[in-house]
Formats: sequence, C-alpha cells, structure tokens
Amino acid sequence: MSDRKSLGLLMKKKSSPSSPLAGSEVARASRAWLGFFGQNQGQSKRLKDVEISFPIVYGTISFWLGKKASEYNSHKWTVYVRGATNEDLSVIVKRVVFQLHPSFNNPTRIVESPPFELSESGWGEFEIAINIFFHNDVCDKQLDLYHQLKLYPEEDNGPQSTKKPVVIETYDEIVFFEPSEAFFLRVQNHPAAMVPRLPAGLNLPPPGPPELVLEKKRGDTKDHPLSQCFMNFSEADELLKLAAARQQVGLITHCV
Repeated sequence: MSDRKSLGLLMKKKSSPSSPLAGSEVARASRAWLGFFGQNQGQSKRLKDVEISFPIVYGTISFWLGKKASEYNSHKWTVYVRGATNEDLSVIVKRVVFQLHPSFNNPTRIVESPPFELSESGWGEFEIAINIFFHNDVCDKQLDLYHQLKLYPEEDNGPQSTKKPVVIETYDEIVFFEPSEAFFLRVQNHPAAMVPRLPAGLNLPPPGPPELVLEKKRGDTKDHPLSQCFMNFSEADELLKLAAARQQVGLITHCV
C-alpha cells in the first residue's frame, strides 16, 4: 500500500478541452502526499521544513481503428505517466508497473525506462492499476494509482472518428517531505521539480555535475508523437485546485 493521504479528494473536470484534437477529455486534479522522512537515504542530512514536489499526469489516449476495427479489436490505446509539462521523470522514477485486465497476455507490464507508457489494442474498457517505484535515494515506498481506460466519448454526438482520440488524464502532485540533502542537491535544478526556497539560515553547497539537467533527457515527451493530444494543465488553474485540496486535507486531518 502507498502513503497517499489525499489522492482523490479533489476530482474536478475542466469546463473546456485544452487539446484541439481530443474527442472527449476529462482533467482531474489532486495531490499525492508522500511523506518520506529519510528512508533509504543513508546518512545524508535531512532538510527540515523543506518539501520537493513533482507534478505528474497519468492517463490514456485511445484511437478508434475505423475500417480496421473488428468486434474484439476496435481501438488502439496508450496508458502513461508523464511530467505535467512533459519532462522526463526518470530522475525520481525507477520503474512503472501497469496492471492490465486479466484477459491480456502477460497482464502485468513493467516499464523500466522512460517514457513510462505502454500501448495495446482491444475492445473493452477497464481499470488499470499503475504502480510507481522510485529510486532508492528518493524513497522506499511505491505509489499506487488507478485509471479507468475510456474508449468511447462521454457525449455521443455522432460516429467516431479515427482522428479524434478520447483523452482522459489526471493531474497529480507528488510531494516529498524533509528530503535528504543529497536528494535535494540532485534534483534542485531539474525541470520536473518544484523546489521551494530554503529556510533562512540554511546554506547548502552548490549542486554537483549538471548532467541530469543539461544532457538530452531520455523520456522527455515534448517531442512525443502524441504530444499534440496531451492536455495543457495551466499552472494558475491547478494552483487554485491544489489550494482547495489542501483545505480539504486540513479539514480531514483535523477531524481524524
């Protein structure tokens, strides 16, 4: 089991699609609280009152096969975990396990390098379990997510089109509390990380070699063939949703 204390508390739909090609889009926002306090981080000093967050998006994009469709093979689809603005997440993610419906051959699919995704084809909709495993210096617990594969538009306005995919995505934010000094230094300049200012009086040595940031990033989805279908999650819009989620979490924590 994962330490998700608030994932799923805030599930909102956007009022308008943000991708011009999508036939049906749903955006959801929530915040996954991963409070890891130094597990598997050796003797590296922990940074009190510091948190590092990584916005992520997970979801599916499905295409109707048109004339190639058959009774048991009507759609091609891709399930994935990506950076919220399409950055490479391998700086924290070691592997992702996708658990498909038992009717698939080898339903447990392990992806150990970016991009963290897989593509399949079929005819039915089902829930996909997504298990995210992190590098040892990040944390020793996995994050369990669940996503409902959708093949058909929510609003049936006519025949399906092979050019208009059905896109269902969820925005989330993984937060690491009191990270180790080594972890902080390793990711502080990474484009996928949201790193706050350090507390007053806390000084750290400069980061080491910047190869993780400067080299061509594996798994960067900015040039992904499906990038035009990905939804654009506005920072301002999401900050409002996350603020509401924090209030909800505070209320639940207080009641507990």
